[in-house]
Amino acid sequence: MSEPRPAGEILLINKPYGWSSFQAVKKIKWVTRAKRVGHAGTLDPLADGLLIVCTEGSTRKIESIQAQEKEYTGIIMLGNTTPSHDLETEPNAWFPFEHITVEDARNAAASLTGEITQIPPLFSAIKVDGKRAYKLAREGVTHELKPRKATIKEFEITQFALPAIEFRVVCSKGTYIRTLAFDFGKLLNSGAHLSKLCRTRIGEFKLSDALTPHEFEKIHKQDKPAGDHL
Repeated sequence: MSEPRPAGEILLINKPYGWSSFQAVKKIKWVTRAKRVGHAGTLDPLADGLLIVCTEGSTRKIESIQAQEKEYTGIIMLGNTTPSHDLETEPNAWFPFEHITVEDARNAAASLTGEITQIPPLFSAIKVDGKRAYKLAREGVTHELKPRKATIKEFEITQFALPAIEFRVVCSKGTYIRTLAFDFGKLLNSGAHLSKLCRTRIGEFKLSDALTPHEFEKIHKQDKPAGDHL
């Protein structure tokens, strides 16, 4: 008989801007020396915020954690679009935005609330014929991604200062906030891209309870608890 898998931990990590989710997981694996480490929901390098990292036996919980609703805050920049729908790529088209009012923005957000259909960004991690879509896009290979359903529970405009619009979104698993920003711009007869994104919650897990990788390493070296022990 094989030995039982160690119980493991559910660790709440505040992923820094510029880090990939893989980098954060690699760091936690190095610090904890765990044999099995995984994360519950990818964050793009240009996003920061809550990344849930599971070790050892807790990796069994990844799927159920991923399925929970998520909350984000961020900034949508009106006036131009980018191929990636965020700052990974340079603007490729420009549009007027001076005509947009705060009421227009709130109405557009309301129109994108509920069950919606999204076309994933070309620069996404979805596989196309066995290859990541973002790799194909960076190589200049033309490809189409199929529309997907998503549920936007809340889409709140928290600050209106053209061309920047700050927001808070509560949504289902599989929602592309970059696509939400792009569609938001189209509804306003303009163009838009996502210029900042922070994940603040996954289910009941909150960013306010998370540690940066550096903080986690420091506490772990001091043999203090750094997560929810199972």
